[in-house]
Amino acid sequence: MTETDPIPLSALQHWAYCPRQCGLIHLEQAFEDNIHTARGQAVHHLVDEPGYEMKAGVKVERALPLWSDRLGLIGKADLVEFHPDGTVFPVEFKHGRKRQKVHDDIQLAGQAMCLEEMLGRPVPKGAIYHASSRRRREVAITQELHQLVETTAAAIRSMLAAGRLPPPANDERCRECSLKDICQPEAIASARLQHELRIDLYDIED
Repeated sequence: MTETDPIPLSALQHWAYCPRQCGLIHLEQAFEDNIHTARGQAVHHLVDEPGYEMKAGVKVERALPLWSDRLGLIGKADLVEFHPDGTVFPVEFKHGRKRQKVHDDIQLAGQAMCLEEMLGRPVPKGAIYHASSRRRREVAITQELHQLVETTAAAIRSMLAAGRLPPPANDERCRECSLKDICQPEAIASARLQHELRIDLYDIED
């Protein structure tokens, strides 16, 4: 993937969770499964097959292709509901229990912005479906989320243009990350600390 290619909608979530994770996946094409990614894949198998059905007058599209030429985004929506009153309502499937996560919300907002550009109508709301609790969490697609999508897409594109990985987070996020062994956050943080200590010692001796 280069800086001129469309950015996958999933990259928005990866960057919001951890910029280095995003770089490893989308710059270096590195990926490893763990229990969390396996659960996520199992959930998405429910909506991976393109198609549609009607439910109480609502057309429900599965695996709907999405894009935004303005933002340079591409991907697909797990579900999009088209209501009789014209309401368009994207639904993103996630494993785990119902709880607010910005990295999930930004991916949903990216989907909503693609739909707005494609259909020429506002998409003010969507939902995250949390598979473990089998509950939806409605998300208002606010102006703040719109801005976050734009700044995140720009940051990802800058990283791809520079061709450099962001530094590791080395915090609680690393425990659940499937790329921890590839990333080696503790080792890199330790090496950086030793380098800084050597510089400080050099300054003292001078």
